[in-house]
Amino acid sequence: MATQELTYEEIRRNIQRKQFAPIYFLQGEEPYFIDRLTDLLIENVLDDSERDFNQTIVYGSETDIYAVMNAAKRFPMMAARQLVVVKEAKNLKNMEELIHYVQSPQQATVLVVNYKYATLDGRKKLSGEIARKGILFESKKIYENKIPAFIISYLQERELSIDGKSAQILTDFLGTNLSKLSNELDKLGIALSESASKRITPELIEQHIGISKDFNNYELQTAIASRDVLKANRIIEYFKHNSKNNPLIVSLTVLFNFFSNLMICHFETNKSDANLMSKLGLRFAFQFSDYQRAMKTYNAFKTMEIISQIRLCDAKAKGVDNPSTPDDELLKELAYKIMH
Repeated sequence: MATQELTYEEIRRNIQRKQFAPIYFLQGEEPYFIDRLTDLLIENVLDDSERDFNQTIVYGSETDIYAVMNAAKRFPMMAARQLVVVKEAKNLKNMEELIHYVQSPQQATVLVVNYKYATLDGRKKLSGEIARKGILFESKKIYENKIPAFIISYLQERELSIDGKSAQILTDFLGTNLSKLSNELDKLGIALSESASKRITPELIEQHIGISKDFNNYELQTAIASRDVLKANRIIEYFKHNSKNNPLIVSLTVLFNFFSNLMICHFETNKSDANLMSKLGLRFAFQFSDYQRAMKTYNAFKTMEIISQIRLCDAKAKGVDNPSTPDDELLKELAYKIMH
């Protein structure tokens, strides 16, 4: 049965239930999900007592496809199955030769191919055979507007919770690097382990990661969306004195994404909240509240002008026609032009 349509969550649950496929070909541009599934398989396929004789982990640059297939064809010793893992498989030459194993895989073997930063040619036979006999999973990059949902899901797995605002603050500060993000979430989980609370709050984030609950890019976006000049300037002043944790490029990215999405809202015929949230790929109402305010504050013409101003500010920050203006002054000037 073809299983290529399984999501990461479905594959993860099946592994935890000890429901294994004979082949896992984990490919794509986002390394986090590939490495997490690989680790889950290493943790779950074999017991500790079975690993010495039945677990083989090799690297693509240090082996060849024929050695991998020979290892996969072996029978397990004193165990129900064996595990063969190929890490950095992108470096493995003659990958198409794997078709000879995939067409008749050893059912007592779980073969895991960790193929990060690349994908197989879907038009060739190997992809179809892997999907038919095992699991062909493509790990795609997550867009920034999906990161809050990832954060919430990640914490739910660990029986922790977080409010939407806090998830957005973490997104704006940490970006889309899921490995970095998961490490910081684990730190917060450890910080909660000695507490009766299971909820991550802005105060906890400020204490352990250093992101101010009141002075951050999420709050700057909200202030500008509401044309709250005083609040925006207070945040920019805070950024001036805490520039290491609040680089200009992050603020510009947040504002550019916001006003680009606002332009979509202006030109969408159906302006219902549900339709606009769908068009922007937003899952939570808190993510849309700033757009509701900004649509009343900035018309389409002004929004287009703002996007141009953000691009100009970005160019100046990179030294174009700007030999000396500091970043905080550039951001203050930009905020003024946006809100006036």
